[in-house]
Amino acid sequence: MADGIVTSSDTEFRAMLAESPEPVARLALLARGLVFDVLPQTVEVVWPRQGVAGYGTGPKKMTEQFVWLAPHSKHLVFGFYYGAELPAPEGLLEGMGRLMRHVKIRAAADLANPELRQLVARATVHRVPPPRTA
Repeated sequence: MADGIVTSSDTEFRAMLAESPEPVARLALLARGLVFDVLPQTVEVVWPRQGVAGYGTGPKKMTEQFVWLAPHSKHLVFGFYYGAELPAPEGLLEGMGRLMRHVKIRAAADLANPELRQLVARATVHRVPPPRTA
């Protein structure tokens, strides 16, 4: 428990990554760190069967969460629940859905992109309530 908010444990997150190739698992850990660096009070929810972890100001996917991480065989999907509504540099976000967009992370340098960090920061305040306090 952090700040009175129940979050997934590091063990749950690492268990989700158990079947992922080591380079993708490493990227997922770095991406997770980026999310918590941008918003330290982030609530993390791991859905083991889906192989996805969601991040937000609460546990509800579309009303309290702003991003998700999904490891794949050759890359990590860094998804934005409302990516279609966020101001993003041309070519950064992929996807054709009504709301959701994502960035495919293939290397640690992708996570060092300041535009990605800015997008995560914007997402933390777009359509999600403020972080809960203890």
